[in-house]
Amino acid sequence: MSPYELFIGLRYTRAKKRNHFISFISLISLMGITLGMTALITVMSVMNGFQKEVRTRILGVASHVQIGSVHGNLSHWQQTAEEAAKHPAVEAAAPFVHAQGMLSHNQVVQGVIVRGILPAMEDKVANFSHSMVSGALDNLAPGEFGIVIGMELARMMGTFVGDKIVLISPQGQVTPAGILPRLKQFTVVGIFDVGHFEYDSGLVLIHMFDAQKLYRMENDDVSGVRLKLTDLFQAPRVVQELPAMLTIDSHISDWTKQHANYFRAIQIEKRMLSLILALIIAVAAFNIVSTLVMAVTDKESDIAILRTLGASPRSIMKIFIVQGTFIGVFGTVLGVAGGMLLAYNVGEVVAFIESLFNVQFLSREIYYISKIPTDPQMADITTVAVTSFVLSLLATIYPSYRASKVNPAEALRYE
Repeated sequence: MSPYELFIGLRYTRAKKRNHFISFISLISLMGITLGMTALITVMSVMNGFQKEVRTRILGVASHVQIGSVHGNLSHWQQTAEEAAKHPAVEAAAPFVHAQGMLSHNQVVQGVIVRGILPAMEDKVANFSHSMVSGALDNLAPGEFGIVIGMELARMMGTFVGDKIVLISPQGQVTPAGILPRLKQFTVVGIFDVGHFEYDSGLVLIHMFDAQKLYRMENDDVSGVRLKLTDLFQAPRVVQELPAMLTIDSHISDWTKQHANYFRAIQIEKRMLSLILALIIAVAAFNIVSTLVMAVTDKESDIAILRTLGASPRSIMKIFIVQGTFIGVFGTVLGVAGGMLLAYNVGEVVAFIESLFNVQFLSREIYYISKIPTDPQMADITTVAVTSFVLSLLATIYPSYRASKVNPAEALRYE
């Protein structure tokens, strides 16, 4: 590209003496690209933040990888845990007993998932210790029948640390009066709040030995072994490699399958919002077409003079490509800057709006994520910037081609 083509193209982007409307349309196109990119980068960052926040809360309770036996209960779990720990991606392992039950307190009955754990080992694969709001996980001791419940469950049943609560097992026992459910009184020794309603309202923790007694399991039998990985995104690969390292017929699953619906829903929502907001950039790019078409019509005499001075049709095309590309590049740069600035400070912006209008967008009573999370990723920002630039470049092709076809004789006939 010759210097004069670049010079004339940049000069045409400035204010016009004869037709200021073209400059106004150019400004609107630039602002459209800027606002579209700012909105798109911010929304994608917030969706990434929500996905990361949900994943963190779920995996603070659930396991990265879970090993069970295809024959029911898993025997000799110590051997399975040792074999799995030999995998370089496995950071820790812990046994668990998984069962269903019902809690009864003050004439309130609630169905729950019962998880029998070894507190010292469970703390290595989950984050319950960091989520305790009352009591401690270490208060679970074998034979003392202590229980740790979620905050929402404690609120619904009106229980506090130290209260007695009855756990009802669905496994019945035969008596002269018939088959009766197994009942056991537990003492609440802790309350946790992981920030996820499903777990806070429906999960209880007891000591693994107490769970084995309540559900009539052998002392060496458990439901499975939970694994924590050094990199949670390697879970699918680890699931494929573990069977060759285990001596039992195992059923292995990972968090991407256990909670696929949560993350699939967030991913679909992110894609649809991105597609919708990308249309703003597309509309702004189409505005570039109208801007350049009007500029070509306004500058027909200038184009004709350039042609008579020896400028080739290719040079004329380059002049208007420069004009349209400048609008696209400048709008892209402003959009990236504005998007990153807003994405990294969206929490403060939302908090300011909430305090200014005395409203709360994410009420804790309704939503379990009460603050706007954000996680700007360079891959998303780069994709948005490249897409904007390509659309802007494509928008210059037709007007530039039309400019190159201007007939000098026709354009200068009435000059």
